[in-house]
Amino acid sequence: MAQLPAAPSSGRVALWRRLRAAGAASVLNGAWILTVTDEHKLLYAQLVEMVRAQGGSATVFSTTATSEEEEQAIIARFQADRAREYDEFAERSGEFLAEIEKETRRRKFTFAELEEIEDDLDKLSAWLAKIKARDFFPNARMQVANETLETSGAALRTFAGAVYTQEGVVDAADDSAGSSDTATPNSPLKKRGRLRDG
Repeated sequence: MAQLPAAPSSGRVALWRRLRAAGAASVLNGAWILTVTDEHKLLYAQLVEMVRAQGGSATVFSTTATSEEEEQAIIARFQADRAREYDEFAERSGEFLAEIEKETRRRKFTFAELEEIEDDLDKLSAWLAKIKARDFFPNARMQVANETLETSGAALRTFAGAVYTQEGVVDAADDSAGSSDTATPNSPLKKRGRLRDG
């Protein structure tokens, strides 16, 4: 549990962001819960120090649900938070695929466009990795997201093959063009993409 002075708000914002990034679930005003791991214990210790340094108060304690119903209710909080993130990931992935379809219809098979799309896929991949890292009680949503990312990667490889053909890098009959590794995250050929970071 943590309480910080109302002003300045920067301390509360920093606390909220770090807890959310770690996958913590809010159970009460100022009370957050995380699964018990060495990493989370270290995080809480750091946050307690940060809160107290800013004139606030913080207490960390371990707790156990007193019934199966209470435990499932807490798990449901975590899963609801992740479900919202998976929903947004699916929406952004849909935008990614729609962009490839649009550029394919326009036959805009240029190297610059390929770089932008590569960058967008890198962002989607990195964002999904963050979501999965804080998905402590995974269900079918994680697998669906993995498959969505694979679909996006396949669409990029197909688009890349068309670019290589358009640019004369490969022959139109060369089936190997679509097996390029252009969908690999952190491609060295980068340009600012259209997707915002997750």
